[in-house]
Amino acid sequence: MDYRTLPVNKWDENHVQCWLESTGIKKEYVEKLYAEEVTGPALVELDDTFLKGIGMKGGQIHMLIRKRNELLRLQQNAQQANHSSSKTSDRTDTQTDPVRPRKAPTQKTSREDSCGSVDKTSRDNTEQKPSTSGKRQRGSNNSQLKSTDDVLELSNCRPFRSQNTDFKYVKNRVLAPESGVNGLITPCHEYKSLATAAELNKNQLQSKFACEVIRFASACMNIRTNGTIHFGIMDSVEDSGWKHGQIIGIKVKQREHYIDALDYIEKCFCENVQEIARKCIHPPVFVEVISKDSQEQRFVVEVDIEPTSNLVKNRFFEVYLPKYNEGSQKVTLTKDRVLYQRLGAKSEPVQHNDLATFIQGLQDRDAQREKAELSSTEVHTEIPQNLGRKLSILLNDGKSHMDDSLRYILVTNKCEKDNLSYINFLMHLNIFCVFDFDEDSNVSGLYSKYKEHHATRSYFLQDFSNESKTGNPPSQKHLCLFDQTSWIFCNGRSDFLGDEKPCDENTWIRTKKKYLKKAITRICDEILPKRSFIVLFLLLSPVQKPLVDTFQEFYTEMNGTEYIVCIAESRENYAKWANLAQASCSIETLEQCSIVGMKLSHVDATIQTMLPSTAQPRHLPVSTRGLCTLPLLEEEKLFSLEILCVDQCDDIKLDLLTEKEIQEIEQNFYRGRKIIWENFWLADRRRCGEIIEREACKDASKLLDDILRGSKLNYSVAKLKIFHHPGSGGSTIARQVLWKRRKDLRCAVIKASYSPATVCEHALAFRDYEEKEIGHCLPVLLLIEDYDEDYLEELRNELMDAVATRKINSPRPYFILMCCRRSNDPERLCKASPLDTVAVTHKLTDSEKSLFRTKLEKLKQKDVKPEFILTFVLMCEEFNETYVRDFVGHILQDIDRSSRDTCLMRYVALLNFYVPNSYVSLSHCEAFLGLGAYTERKSRAYDFKSHLSEQTRMIFIELRESTTYISSVRIIHCLVAKEILHQLSGNEPQSQLAMTLLQEKTLFQNRFGREEFIKFIRDLFIRRDKRSRGDNTDTLFSPFIEHVCEAEDCEKAIAVLKAAYELLGRDPFFAQQLARLHYNNEKFKDAEHWAGVAKYDLPNDSYILDTEGQVYRKWFSFTVDKMTQEDTPESIIQKIEIALKAMKCFRAAQHAAKAERDSMNNAGYFGEVEVGCRLLKFLSTVHVFHRSPEGEYSELVKYLITDYIPKDIEKTWGRLHSRLKGLRQNLYNALEWISEDLSYFQTDKNHEKEDEDEKDEKEEQIYNPRKWLKRQSEVYAKFFISASLIEDSNGGPESQLIRRMNIYKSGGGSVTNILSFLTDKKENRSAEKLEKILSFYTENPLRDRLEDNDLINYILCHITLACLAPGSAKLLPAQTLRDLSVRFFKGKRPFPASAHFLLTLLYWPDEALDKEPNPDKDEILNSALQTLKRLYDIKMKDVPTRKKRIYTHFFLGNGYGLGKIVHKTKIDKLISGSLHERRMKWLHGTVWNTARIRDILKRVSGWTKDRNLFIRGHVKEFPILPLHRDSVPPGNENVTFYLGFSFNGLVAFNIEVENNPIVSRTQSI
Repeated sequence: MDYRTLPVNKWDENHVQCWLESTGIKKEYVEKLYAEEVTGPALVELDDTFLKGIGMKGGQIHMLIRKRNELLRLQQNAQQANHSSSKTSDRTDTQTDPVRPRKAPTQKTSREDSCGSVDKTSRDNTEQKPSTSGKRQRGSNNSQLKSTDDVLELSNCRPFRSQNTDFKYVKNRVLAPESGVNGLITPCHEYKSLATAAELNKNQLQSKFACEVIRFASACMNIRTNGTIHFGIMDSVEDSGWKHGQIIGIKVKQREHYIDALDYIEKCFCENVQEIARKCIHPPVFVEVISKDSQEQRFVVEVDIEPTSNLVKNRFFEVYLPKYNEGSQKVTLTKDRVLYQRLGAKSEPVQHNDLATFIQGLQDRDAQREKAELSSTEVHTEIPQNLGRKLSILLNDGKSHMDDSLRYILVTNKCEKDNLSYINFLMHLNIFCVFDFDEDSNVSGLYSKYKEHHATRSYFLQDFSNESKTGNPPSQKHLCLFDQTSWIFCNGRSDFLGDEKPCDENTWIRTKKKYLKKAITRICDEILPKRSFIVLFLLLSPVQKPLVDTFQEFYTEMNGTEYIVCIAESRENYAKWANLAQASCSIETLEQCSIVGMKLSHVDATIQTMLPSTAQPRHLPVSTRGLCTLPLLEEEKLFSLEILCVDQCDDIKLDLLTEKEIQEIEQNFYRGRKIIWENFWLADRRRCGEIIEREACKDASKLLDDILRGSKLNYSVAKLKIFHHPGSGGSTIARQVLWKRRKDLRCAVIKASYSPATVCEHALAFRDYEEKEIGHCLPVLLLIEDYDEDYLEELRNELMDAVATRKINSPRPYFILMCCRRSNDPERLCKASPLDTVAVTHKLTDSEKSLFRTKLEKLKQKDVKPEFILTFVLMCEEFNETYVRDFVGHILQDIDRSSRDTCLMRYVALLNFYVPNSYVSLSHCEAFLGLGAYTERKSRAYDFKSHLSEQTRMIFIELRESTTYISSVRIIHCLVAKEILHQLSGNEPQSQLAMTLLQEKTLFQNRFGREEFIKFIRDLFIRRDKRSRGDNTDTLFSPFIEHVCEAEDCEKAIAVLKAAYELLGRDPFFAQQLARLHYNNEKFKDAEHWAGVAKYDLPNDSYILDTEGQVYRKWFSFTVDKMTQEDTPESIIQKIEIALKAMKCFRAAQHAAKAERDSMNNAGYFGEVEVGCRLLKFLSTVHVFHRSPEGEYSELVKYLITDYIPKDIEKTWGRLHSRLKGLRQNLYNALEWISEDLSYFQTDKNHEKEDEDEKDEKEEQIYNPRKWLKRQSEVYAKFFISASLIEDSNGGPESQLIRRMNIYKSGGGSVTNILSFLTDKKENRSAEKLEKILSFYTENPLRDRLEDNDLINYILCHITLACLAPGSAKLLPAQTLRDLSVRFFKGKRPFPASAHFLLTLLYWPDEALDKEPNPDKDEILNSALQTLKRLYDIKMKDVPTRKKRIYTHFFLGNGYGLGKIVHKTKIDKLISGSLHERRMKWLHGTVWNTARIRDILKRVSGWTKDRNLFIRGHVKEFPILPLHRDSVPPGNENVTFYLGFSFNGLVAFNIEVENNPIVSRTQSI
């Protein structure tokens, strides 16, 4: 029941929901209140506390409370009015018309008098009614009234004599005005509201209804015209509340009351015509009145009058009329019979004076009726519509072929078996999703047929509507939806074993309709932009209400039917659908977008002729040099790959492509769009110019040939890298290579938005598809573009691991990853790895210049203006800066700088120049330019471009994003973007442009592509340049912020960063950048504030905690550097406290970093050491810690490591003493951690920059952390050495500590420092230092027990010294070192990884020491190796595999004792060539071809089993980690290899099969 007809205290939650929606309260709060089951009584009791508790904001609460109070006041007034009305009104009128508007007078005309009460009292009471009724309506229906000024939509009447129950009226539409006689066959119409009578008792209702019907019927019969009287239609033209003909409907309690009311025919007509009257007056027809806003059921009751000539000829019809007597409460008849006639639109009595004339005219009227009936029976041949053309216009704007960029959403119901043969056209449409209302679809319906041809994902409504809440990353949230059709079962599945069963209409509306709404809103609001898809309703069986609800939701979301098409072969099915759907949309509008009556087989054939490509199969090459068919179903299963077939594009109907379309495809490429397969295909067929092949393309092809030929260096997964300047054609070259090799190799492009595991699974299936022997498959060439290095490495490892499990010997790689990436310095990256890398630059060779000039001339001959192929023209000029500047200046010469599209151009240029690969979605551009809905059906691109200035059209290029499929624009090249920024800026700085951009609400609130847009805005402000990503330099801030700081000032940069911070939801990483920006500009108080803000939001983020530490570190350094002689004791304390704060923050960062599983952040340790060492230096300058004549800091050492406190600072430094006395231990812990950390990895990054001058500009801790550690250790030790303190302590703990500090000062004290001696070019000097370090230790370590860390360092000193000076007198025998190290095996306490590393070195079988096999030594080895593996796994956490690189410190040599241990640097010194060449030899394994290296290393024997490698120790077998997993031969083989020792255990290098050591087993992967 409609909530407007009920008092509030009778409302349930549905009524409350309807009322809330009418108030304008936000939708999310309406849903929350519905979920809280707020009924009418609960609504009355609502208060602020409850509403705040469900998260409602103040403004919404205020509005809701005010509206609720107003509602209650109105209902109270209505009740009072009703009460007073009941006292004065006769009971006839106690039932007030619930739909009558305020001030609506009782409908009373002269023609009603005869049907009213006969006594004056009743009439008087009736006349009193309007006032009371009006008062009541003012109270209850004020908000729902239809103003007479409203323009209401016209509706058609039910066809005469139609019994179609599917026909509906829509509430508040209007019928054409009441009509008089019109040709006798066309019915005249009369309207009655009957609203009051419908609420009365049975007798009152029947007498009123019969009175109106009989009067109208007799008038029609006397005039011989057909007629229909409608009850529930407003008829009073004097009524100011309603429009004449407005459809309201009446409540029908009992249909029998209306049918039985016609029994008055026998009482009112003369006996001789009663039977005729019965035949002429047809039974009432009840037409349902539908409304979107109300579930209340109302009807228009209609009676058709049909006086056929054979019945009424020569007869006239006088009638009595029934009337209800209020006094006697009985129905009586009028005293006299009356002859009625139709006069105009009224039924009037024939005046007494005119009776004779009227009766005499009967004969003429009978003749007219007979003539009218004869003419109406003539067969009118209906000219059939051109439905084929209509279908073409609806689906493809009347073009010769369909737009294959459009997606389709199919809405359908049960498909009978006969129809399954005629839905082939659906198999060729780009269907995004299907809303299927057939519960048997999977068994015998459409789904069973469709999934034979396509890969799909099936959902139920609630699953699909809620999928976006699964927590997937934004970029992947809708990903799978674009690659496979989503099949949504809207009313359960009959074959499903779970709970999703079909239900009836009412249950569906109650339980599932809300999910339908969510799903459609999700598609239209989040996934597909408007005008990028067509909703196709395919009515294959009788229609039910849920299908209509689906139309209404799409109609609302899409703002009309422009992109909605309905196809129905059955007119009956369509009629029911249209009649129900007219609640949202007129029948005429529906007919415009519908194809009705066309056979499904004809629809199928017609659409297939409009398809842009033929349905021919696609083929792949096979190893036998033949072809195999790749069905679409199989291709779609491999959705993470864009597969390139042998006959790619051959299915295109070339005859359908116009010359203009071909030219557009070619020009799009030369304007700067990424090349597409159609470009190559058209060029091969000479339909457009050939595509230039650059020298780099030939280089890439040669490298690919080398990889395919197979060599000793090949692995199962090979890499071919293409680094290219933006716009230099790198992507084109990569695709050229693919296109040329598509017949020899299996080729595909990787969609990097999918996980490496998914891509790996699909790549393996792609390789094996239709191959008989998987060991002889063709290699797969996979292109990956603009990738992340971690992603590529993870994918490569996934592929290698998958291949390793195959145990198959193949002479060629399984997969070749062709990696194509933009870089600002491609030549540097190529130089780093020349054997597998191609560099593509803007610089053209002489031959290339000739090719480009020739091509440009050919394009000009085709009347192509240079400005419309701007990227190609610039490439011809090698992107010369002067040429770009002049060219852009020429284009922008007359541009309107104040226009919106110029403003948009500047915004896009700002993003494109500073953010690589950025773009702005077409939807954002349209919103910004104010391009809303369009009335014409045109393609989106055309609409957009037509609204741009000519200059903007030249500068912009349209793209299609590969993961979300949202169209977007960018500037044709980043250098052009740079010039636009410069030339259009005038005097406006870029910071102001960014500020203006941040204030563009239309851009930030636009929903399509919003996540990508926000990401680009974030990158603009916080993404730094990194050389490792191919950028020119490493920057401290984003290039944009650095530009603002340099070109403008720091304050402007701070201001724009603050604005971005506020706009982007107060992002803590923006606060972090603000902190960094402030401390870099010596604004430490502000920096402290922003670091605190970032920390408040992310208290456990190690990087933000490190930033807080850096604030205090920089602050401390600044204050110390600025220190003067006048510094007060208070300022000294303040400086110390700042330093201690920094160290505390760094320790917090260390703690947080340990808990982070996906990163390895060691900055906290480096930061603490830096501050701590600087603090020690500062403390040494304080007067109280004066330096001794010997140059020692005895006072400071004594203060820091003993309980001693100088008197001068005892009180003033009271709160510092405990913290400063912990300084030594904190620094020691941090130094030890760094040393252990550096033991795992190859960290001397400065080697990569040996030939460059830049290395001094970078922080030492990043580019040479070992050197940094050694230097800081010496600084640290320097302040803890005191000869006088040793004398005073007499061998106590202080002297032990100072001895350790002397070791530190000499360059020892930690694993990394000791190993660093091996990299010193002056070996004699390093050996002398090591001997000096050993002199600090006890002479008899077996007797004088050393602490664990001291023992580790002591043993390692011997091993290192043995590598440098094998004949040193200081060296202990290897057996002695074994005896010392056995503590690490037997001890119950945990030892660091370095202790177990030493065990593997010392206890590896030795020819001199281990003449007899000893299983006990294997136990030591096994324990050490297992512990190393466990500690390594803890250390690595879940960081990307690329960062888990093992660093091998030592190799097993040919000697014995300590002489068998060979350090990696010794091998490095035997490798000839430059640094780069040496690195390449390690990378590719050619290092083992050097005879001198083979002479010093020992080749050991082992065996393989199931791709695992084993070696025998003393007795037991041990698994060995191969340096390259795919270098392990398949099957069970005896192998030899070189053995390395790392902190992850034993590592095998250069694995070869023992029987044939010449042939590398790396070929057999």
